[in-house]
Amino acid sequence: ADGQASHPSMQQINMYYPGGERYAGIQEHPFAKVTEVPLSTFSLHPDSASYANIRRFLTQGQWPPPDAVRIDEIINYFNYDYPEPEDEHPISVSVEVGPCPWSEQHLLAKVGLKGRDIPRGERPPANLVFLIDTSGSMDIPNRLPLVKESLKALLDTLEPDDRVAITTYAGESKVALDSTPVRRKKKIQDVIESLEARGSTHGSAGIQTAYAIAQKNFIQDGINRVILATDGDFNVGVTSYEGLLSLIEEKRKSGVFLTVLGYGMGNLKEETLAMLASKGNGNYAYIDNYGEARRVLVEQVVGTLVTIAKDAKIQVEFNPAQVHSYRLLGYETRMLDAADFQDDAKDAGEIGSGHTVTALYQIVPSGIGETSETTPLRYQVQEMKEEEMFPASVYQDELMFVKLRYKQPEGDTSILMEIPVPAESTALESTTTDFRFAAAAAGFGLLLRDSAHKGLVTFDSIRELAAATVGKDPYREEFLKLVVTAKTLRSN
Repeated sequence: ADGQASHPSMQQINMYYPGGERYAGIQEHPFAKVTEVPLSTFSLHPDSASYANIRRFLTQGQWPPPDAVRIDEIINYFNYDYPEPEDEHPISVSVEVGPCPWSEQHLLAKVGLKGRDIPRGERPPANLVFLIDTSGSMDIPNRLPLVKESLKALLDTLEPDDRVAITTYAGESKVALDSTPVRRKKKIQDVIESLEARGSTHGSAGIQTAYAIAQKNFIQDGINRVILATDGDFNVGVTSYEGLLSLIEEKRKSGVFLTVLGYGMGNLKEETLAMLASKGNGNYAYIDNYGEARRVLVEQVVGTLVTIAKDAKIQVEFNPAQVHSYRLLGYETRMLDAADFQDDAKDAGEIGSGHTVTALYQIVPSGIGETSETTPLRYQVQEMKEEEMFPASVYQDELMFVKLRYKQPEGDTSILMEIPVPAESTALESTTTDFRFAAAAAGFGLLLRDSAHKGLVTFDSIRELAAATVGKDPYREEFLKLVVTAKTLRSN
């Protein structure tokens, strides 16, 4: 519709797996022919929960369900060295084009965004409400006990004048701690440590209570955020998917943002948690261990708490003189209609301080001809030469045109950024280390999903591509080890 691919990118169904885990069903993007679908439009989210979740599966000797593998979230788990914003915009945009490592004659275009980095000492005061699931399903070591340690780690990063409240929900919603300044840290820690898991899961009541406390203690021009920690197994109150989303959409109008932290295994309702964060002007992370808790809540605490742009969405227009067809890797759950790009009422993604967001497009250049991924049209003339179809113009040497819209955190009107991309490429060995690592991360996702588009990619080629890009980054080093783990599991 209106230049947007008409195929369903995400099946609107719940995919259940052994143990009761639930994920949104994903249908990967096919190649889209530029003359038919010139625009690609999606919502920008820097979420990275999928990588932590598949790491949990692989390290426990299990192959992750295909619908748990979201390629964009594997790519976006890692930091990239994108330039800091230098003008009036709080986001920088950079594009790099090089060969596609798993498909000969194809190109890979990497679109990278970086949110303005606010130093920890300069962030505004915070009004936080911890909303903690204390139902019976959380009574497992990697659930409520890990939640407690996670929140205590976050508490250690806060300033004395920041405020924290704690609400819990099981069979009913309960205020465990009224909004309290962090200078009274011992009192807050004691309340966190006293939490116990029991009963059913009345999540909607807890959400209502947490937002009410956040609104009561609202800090103008400050950080106002509910931090929900749960496995997502809501079974009392508003339990329908649509009902929960409507509730969160209503609450976001208050100006309170949402962070969702998913915990546990065997019962994880990740589809619900990811969409709650999306609809609540927030972010979602999966916490599989204490190290991940520290990454999200200590190392990246300012980015987790401080939103520098909301309702961020991107639209890429491809030049048919240069591009025959393309496909976006990942973001299946984030797609928008082309008309949504201009619609300021349409909800989109939030970018945190210092966050990077990366999107990869696999491109079939013009002149390569039809591929097995595309089908010639029956009723349109095919014999015309491309130079006859696309006469020379001032834009003839552009590969694509990137447009970005975002709103200020307190704003209602979007701001437009536009970046033309020249039709230039370089040899793979001449691309940046970030380009090669992002490609390796994407290739890993293609193999984990056993994608029909995986081409020539192998675990060995991924590791070889990424090995020279690791530097001193411990998370990239861990990635190399995880690739070997996956290869070993698959060979067995």
